[in-house]
Amino acid sequence: MNQPDATTPERSRRKTEIGVVTSDKMTKTRRVEVERLTPHPKYGKFIRRRTVLHAHDEENTSRTGDMVEVMETRPMSKLKRWRIIRVVRPGAKASIVAEPAATE
Repeated sequence: MNQPDATTPERSRRKTEIGVVTSDKMTKTRRVEVERLTPHPKYGKFIRRRTVLHAHDEENTSRTGDMVEVMETRPMSKLKRWRIIRVVRPGAKASIVAEPAATE
């Protein structure tokens, strides 16, 4: 019953982005900044632009500075329309805290 038949349209793939967590002060919510380069309309020089996303993190696994992959999802609140899929790379704070323990 759960398998789609030939008459039902296939659900489109959801957008995914990779960004950096800039705030983890909220419970189960992270502020993620996604950076992109766009050319200036007149001069052609590339300008650094950023988009701020509020993403859902069910297990509170990500921390500030982590690089995460987020996926578009249904609206969960006024601002949350993304959810964190995975932590791509732990941030600087995690490596600084873990480093003294590794050297001892």
